[in-house]
Amino acid sequence: MKTDQGNPLFKACEVALTYKSKVKASERYKISSSKDAFELLVNNFYSEDTIEHNESFKIILLNQGNKVLGVSSIAEGGISATVADTRIIMQAAILANASSIILSHNHPSGNTNPSSNDNRVTEDVKKACEIMQITLLDHLIVTAENYFSYADEGKI
Repeated sequence: MKTDQGNPLFKACEVALTYKSKVKASERYKISSSKDAFELLVNNFYSEDTIEHNESFKIILLNQGNKVLGVSSIAEGGISATVADTRIIMQAAILANASSIILSHNHPSGNTNPSSNDNRVTEDVKKACEIMQITLLDHLIVTAENYFSYADEGKI
């Protein structure tokens, strides 16, 4: 079979995947509870200027020892919703070589009760994680003062 190498249809780019950490393994923050995850997120990754303004969806990426590899911002939304794409979530987990993840988003209203959409996203990501052998540890709904943990409530 002969191919025409000059034809643009036969040109492709090489994709290189990399992960570079600026934090030594011994200095990484360890998550031992939902409270640890909440404090990490609210004190470092959710802005006090916007946590009550618009929804943001973030994930914590963890190694096998539950030490934080990083936090990835997945989506920014409006007052009452944001779109969390399962493929983007899994892409971040795979690129970071994460063994487990914690989902998180804020509710600007201050209400920590999960919506039906929150439940659907959690189930969709849980299924994707099972296929990829990545553990979904929790999904936190955070406000400036409090949080709801799917794991603590037995919903994961």
